Amino acid sequence: MTNEIKTLFIDGKEVEFTDEPNLLEVIRKAGMNVPTFCYRPDLTSFGACRMCVVEVEGRGIQSSCTMPPEAGLKIHLNTEKTRRIRKTVLELLLANHDKSCLTCDKSGNCELQQYAEEYGIRKIRYPDKALEDYLPVDDSSPSIVRDPNKCILCGACVRACTEFQGHSVLGFANRGSKTVVQPMNGRPLGQVDCVNCGQCAAVCPTGALTIKSDIENVWKEITNKDKKVVVQMAPATRVAIGEMFGLPAGENSIGKMNAALRRIGFDLIFDTNFSADLTIMEEASEFLDRLKSGQNLPLFTSCCPAWVKYLEEHHPDMLNHLSSCKSPMSMLSPVLAKFVPEQLNISRENLVIVGIMPCTAKKYECKRPELTKDGKADTDYVLTTQELGRMIKEAGIDFNALEPEPNDNPFGEYTGAGTIFGASGGVAEAAVRTAYEFATGESLENVDIKELRGTSNRCRDIELDLKGTKLVVRVVSTLKEAEKSIQDIKSGKAQFAMLEVMACPGGCINGGGQPRSCDNSKTKEIRAQGLYKEDSELSLRKSHYNPSIRKLYNEYLQEPNSHKAHELLHTIYKDKFTGSYKDI
Repeated sequence: MTNEIKTLFIDGKEVEFTDEPNLLEVIRKAGMNVPTFCYRPDLTSFGACRMCVVEVEGRGIQSSCTMPPEAGLKIHLNTEKTRRIRKTVLELLLANHDKSCLTCDKSGNCELQQYAEEYGIRKIRYPDKALEDYLPVDDSSPSIVRDPNKCILCGACVRACTEFQGHSVLGFANRGSKTVVQPMNGRPLGQVDCVNCGQCAAVCPTGALTIKSDIENVWKEITNKDKKVVVQMAPATRVAIGEMFGLPAGENSIGKMNAALRRIGFDLIFDTNFSADLTIMEEASEFLDRLKSGQNLPLFTSCCPAWVKYLEEHHPDMLNHLSSCKSPMSMLSPVLAKFVPEQLNISRENLVIVGIMPCTAKKYECKRPELTKDGKADTDYVLTTQELGRMIKEAGIDFNALEPEPNDNPFGEYTGAGTIFGASGGVAEAAVRTAYEFATGESLENVDIKELRGTSNRCRDIELDLKGTKLVVRVVSTLKEAEKSIQDIKSGKAQFAMLEVMACPGGCINGGGQPRSCDNSKTKEIRAQGLYKEDSELSLRKSHYNPSIRKLYNEYLQEPNSHKAHELLHTIYKDKFTGSYKDI
């Protein structure tokens, strides 16, 4: 039985365990720890770094991340031998490492730096890597910078790419001392089929993979007196930004974010939750139209740019299933571009629109030619949650001491449906809340569709009854799971009418641009709970009840899926191989 309670001994203390997969998890559950670089709870155990070694009586030195627990084992964490091994590992890694810590993006948040300090490494007995062995930094990607000179070969990025996305964009090359992690054939990251999800950077313990920063570009715009800079923030950022300032994961810091953004110098502050509601108005209507016509089903959600890019590159024949709705970020930006210049009495050229996103793929999305007008991008810059945190620190703002401030209106008002977009299942749940009432004309009393919720990577199906019409909605996170659903469709096994896909495990709350966590499996669940808590506390929880949304339709858009709505809020995507667009 997996829940049978057994015991073993850690440093003489009796410790219970049940179905923990390895000794490391038992050690952590008992409130103790050993260091590790390569282990991540959401990934398979690799045992590459040898930092997590423990001494097991009768078994000798073992890596705790790969050894399964057994009843009666006697484990010692910090013997003379284990400490000597860890220090030697650290010295070897540092000898082969570019030690430009002061200018590294991961400085202060680097596990190699952390352990070197904890283990008192002051001298390195081994010679440094020769200058001629240094490799060029790869900044070809719009989202990720790869510095192979800071790689410690832990393999976490390789496993994340394969196990989360079903990709093998990154892999090991060469042998012995020449071993490196790189894209296929050593090509630049921007020239391979990377979807820009950033999960590789999220699991990287050093500065080998970091987020490509737009901080300096945004500072220049803010300090330019001729420009007005407005900002929008995605739902998931509010339950994670506080972690960078010592607040617990899942705490809703939207009010403090607003206050910090005003002190940084942003002129107007809007909320992407507003356009999440707008997305639901369009997507729910589009979904019902497809149900009536029976064409291009199942409908694929289109909020995740990594998922869109994956479809373009791997399944262009399926693009007609993709919703024509832009993502919430890319819906709000053209709305702001249309209405804010008149409000501020400026030209569009002097308006700068910045998105604060949990997602590194949004940096790619904002550069898409489909999301431009008259040669100007709808969204000028994307900053990740991490980048905003750094800007707040750079500005000398005491985040925790800030009094909460509201968004600016009218594009700052939102419902609970908009909030839950940040968690896997949230888009589908929000769409169902509105689609049900649009289809039946009746009120949906129980809006909490908990069967669609969850931060695991598993597939979740729910059958809905639209007043006699039964249909199945499927939710998946990670592209590896999405690929299984695509194969179900192609083989004729699919029974679902809507497919929600988020590339990051658990959804945007675990995006590649969120604050780093060594245990994302727990942190992402807590962040999701923060979003559902805000949803439950808001007076309006259905997108079509948002007064500002109704006003936008009454005064300009007319109705969902109207000609005006399509001009502003919809797009079509290109077959990357033929260069042709798919009709949707």
